[in-house]
Amino acid sequence: MPNTRVMLWIALAAILFLNYEAWMRDYPASSLTGNNQSTTAGTPASNRLGDSVPLAGAGAPSPVTAPPDAAPAAAPSAPGATSAAPAADIASADSAAATADTSPLHVVTDVLDLSINPKGGELERADIVEYPLHKDTPNVPVRLLNHDSEDSLYLLQTGLTGIAGEAAPTHLAMWKSAEKSYVLPTGVNELRVPLTWSDGHGLTVTKTFTFKRGAYAIELTYDIQNDDSSARSLASYSQFLRHWVHASRSYFDVETYSFKGPAVFDGTKSRDLKVENEADSKFSEDATNGWIASLQHHFVSAIVPEAGKPTKFQLQVQGQQYLLSATGPMTLIPPGGHAQFNENLFVGPKLQAQLATTGPRLDLTADYGLLTVIAHPLFISLKWIHGLIGNWGWAIIIVTALIKLLFYPLSQASGRSMAKMRAVAPRMKQIQESYKDDREKLGRAMMELYKKEKINPLAGCLPMVVQIPFFISFYWVLLESVEMRQAPFMLWINDLSSRDPFFVLPLLMGGAMFAQFKLNPAPPDPMQAKIMQFMPLVMTGMMAWFPSGLVLYWLTNTVLSIVQQWRVNKVVSAEANKPRS
Repeated sequence: MPNTRVMLWIALAAILFLNYEAWMRDYPASSLTGNNQSTTAGTPASNRLGDSVPLAGAGAPSPVTAPPDAAPAAAPSAPGATSAAPAADIASADSAAATADTSPLHVVTDVLDLSINPKGGELERADIVEYPLHKDTPNVPVRLLNHDSEDSLYLLQTGLTGIAGEAAPTHLAMWKSAEKSYVLPTGVNELRVPLTWSDGHGLTVTKTFTFKRGAYAIELTYDIQNDDSSARSLASYSQFLRHWVHASRSYFDVETYSFKGPAVFDGTKSRDLKVENEADSKFSEDATNGWIASLQHHFVSAIVPEAGKPTKFQLQVQGQQYLLSATGPMTLIPPGGHAQFNENLFVGPKLQAQLATTGPRLDLTADYGLLTVIAHPLFISLKWIHGLIGNWGWAIIIVTALIKLLFYPLSQASGRSMAKMRAVAPRMKQIQESYKDDREKLGRAMMELYKKEKINPLAGCLPMVVQIPFFISFYWVLLESVEMRQAPFMLWINDLSSRDPFFVLPLLMGGAMFAQFKLNPAPPDPMQAKIMQFMPLVMTGMMAWFPSGLVLYWLTNTVLSIVQQWRVNKVVSAEANKPRS
């Protein structure tokens, strides 16, 4: 290597960059701290965060136009005002809810297996049937939403809230369903699951979950008919209630390093919320055309409010639970009036094509970090080639070759410079021995030799500078892209997103790096030469715990570099031995 110090500084810079990304993910600078903090009105909090009901979110009440023959609308009560509804009616509604059938509805599509609790229409279980939890247990799917125990609690709650004291179809109200089981039939592309609720005084709400074949997005619609003699004000809301635990994160364990927790998109930018951070744990903000999400490695649940409507996003943390909610504006429904609320839910893997069509920039939940500008086109290229050949391992090899081809002129110039360095190595050694006691003369003599032979001593570092961003980008693509989760390559490599179980690829990579070291000119400094001899061993030990797809990329790149450098060495040697006229 012509300038080992530069190479070592580059390696150090890469390590520092990875650590910087880790720090920023764990302790991000919050530009939103303290903005729009508000206190949520409504039912007093109970022992569980999910047992509270929010009131109206952002924005002033927006009246719904009544039909021409409707009676004049009554003036709405202010949020928080005492309802005129008799207490006995509310008590009797609570009594009916207590005796209602609370057994869950079972919903099955080609990609989801869910349980919906009639109490609130709460999504309390979601199995992702096409994604096994582990490679060796194909019949045990990933369970995203869960209510089995407090330690695994993860619920998606939805409902309508209104004026304090008035009965409303919240996530605590009892809903009725005509069926207990819903299955998407073969050849049918849509499955609708309607739930109904009525306050007994003319207010009727139909809450419909719509599932589509092959899709993890769920359309949620509320159809509201107010046949009461009084106007009603309602607002839609959705929220995640989830148990959380502190987890140590490591670059060498993809399962723990990927962020797990709440995230929000305010219509402009997305950010992860740290439940252990005091400012984030009190997050509250009004936004339009945004979304909220609960993230984990390769999977996400998201709530996308209706476009164009101001929504209040809020995070509350209590003990080992967090509640992330999105509450829309209060809407006035006059007597005889009708209203409809819509929003999109997403429960499934981070398939970027589906995420992008579900909500604005929802594909950002597949977070490639600071190098997204490189990582995203890299993923698109890998996906396109995979569509042609059907194997992610070969797609990685082909994309690596294409990257090598893209930077061929740079690598070629670098290779020629290194080949010339190798050719003049005996003369360099003679200069070093002649001026070993005078470093100033040694430096001048070396520079004269470089100038005479047209050698750029830094040229050999340029390919490494180019490789580092692609190396980091490949890491994030393999870490975050669910498309490569448990993806087999061939032989013993049955999961490109996890480490090589037998460490064969890291050993092959270490051998290739040593061959590359022997092919390149030795550093002039004996100490540097010894350090470079150990570099393949160090890289082998480090890369042994990285995803095998990343090791495959580095091995392919190293082998292609060896072939190119060997060819360049032959050409330069032939040019040097060619008789001069």
